[in-house]
Amino acid sequence: MDENEFKEVLSGYDPKRCFFGKAILLGCAECSCSQRVLIGEREAVSCLSHAGRARCGDVLLALREKAAFALGMTQARQNLPHGKEVKVECGGLVALAQLAGLTVVSDVDAVLREVLRRFGETEALPYEEIVRSISRYSLRKRGRRGG
Repeated sequence: MDENEFKEVLSGYDPKRCFFGKAILLGCAECSCSQRVLIGEREAVSCLSHAGRARCGDVLLALREKAAFALGMTQARQNLPHGKEVKVECGGLVALAQLAGLTVVSDVDAVLREVLRRFGETEALPYEEIVRSISRYSLRKRGRRGG
């Protein structure tokens, strides 16, 4: 299955697709509400919680909007390039976990519930601190091939 076929099947397959799926697949985070699914030979992540999915969608949209300038974009977009999306998801979750008093993101849903309990609402989160974490987050560099 090529990339275009995978994206087509994925978009029509799972209306409950996890908003932090890239972070989960890359190992930046885990979530008690997530379920890994196989599509062809590829892996995707779906969400098992309606309320959790709504919460994640709100937070991720806010992270994208607040980090747009730091990512060198003039406006937030629904679909970011892979590398920038990983920075937003992983870097954002790292900062949110720290705000929740955690060192790792072992449960995205629990982190978001705790952060929203402490700050009250998505708009009240300390985005300056979160965006710094997103900006600092770096993807692992691939090793050189060859001999």
